[in-house]
Amino acid sequence: MLRVAEQFSHSDTGRQRRGNEDAFLERAPLFVVADGMGGAQAGEVASRIAIELFADGLDIDEAADPAERLAARAGEANAEIHARAQDDAELTGMGTTLTAAYVGPSEISIAHVGDSRAYRFHDGQLERLTHDHSLVEELIRQGQLTEAEAEEHPQRSIITRALGPEPDVDVDMITLEGIDGDVYLLCSDGLTSMVQESEIERIIAKSCTLDAAGRELIAAANKAGGRDNITVILFRLEEVDGGAARQPTATRRRSRAAAGPPTEPLVVPAPAATGVRAPRWLLHATATVSARASAHRAAYARRRLDPIRPYPPPPQPAIWCRARGAHSRRRGRTWPAAGGAGHLFHQRRS
Repeated sequence: MLRVAEQFSHSDTGRQRRGNEDAFLERAPLFVVADGMGGAQAGEVASRIAIELFADGLDIDEAADPAERLAARAGEANAEIHARAQDDAELTGMGTTLTAAYVGPSEISIAHVGDSRAYRFHDGQLERLTHDHSLVEELIRQGQLTEAEAEEHPQRSIITRALGPEPDVDVDMITLEGIDGDVYLLCSDGLTSMVQESEIERIIAKSCTLDAAGRELIAAANKAGGRDNITVILFRLEEVDGGAARQPTATRRRSRAAAGPPTEPLVVPAPAATGVRAPRWLLHATATVSARASAHRAAYARRRLDPIRPYPPPPQPAIWCRARGAHSRRRGRTWPAAGGAGHLFHQRRS
């Protein structure tokens, strides 16, 4: 049987943010990271709602599937955040990422939405367990970007799925065998956007304790610029019944499907020149397609929009973005790629 032998958690504002929109839960065997988005304090509200719902527990019994329970709780958080945003104009468009892990007797279950991440450190190697729901990740999967190009893409912080913006959400579920001595990392993108995975691996490998590793990871993100809030959770597994050593088995991945029309391929921006960064208001943007525009998706997916014309004719998807500290829901607007290169991003996967 598995138990959590050591754990660490901390959230840091970073060097360029005034407030902290991240939230986390560290209550073994349950660990959760949420990275909120939305102007004023809307992002803080969204991430707090998600964490508070998970803090109520999962009600897991022998017959329950922990991954399904995590996904169900994420769905409840999505519905609550969406309802609050509909009732309060100041919270319109708020949302949050979510990465949650549950340590069972023999398996680790993970639920994931957005671009926060879960990693496993096994036998000296770091393995990313989650796939980002982001623009650049979609481009990589479609073969339009390499991993190296994605790291420098000016719109790498645009996410395509979050809790709250839509009434329904797809939740990725992952189940894998728990191994004695493995270390798991849950983190917001304030860490992974600042620190390379190879450096994260090196820090965890050389650290004597998870406390030392976690604090050095946060320090490294701040040293690299600390552009966003940084949240890190680390926990180490231990086999307590003296069972035979286990080896990693195939990871099971599935998704809790949400209601709604099917999505079309993304209309994507061309990569900008190396070294060009997206403006601040584009960071942490998240876009979603309105159901009312579903009939027009195919036409718009094939269309190359003029980068000089910021307001194409309706209907257009709803776009949520952080604009100079104020969050607003804008319909019918597209944002040009940095430097004016390539297509305009105007559609997302729901």
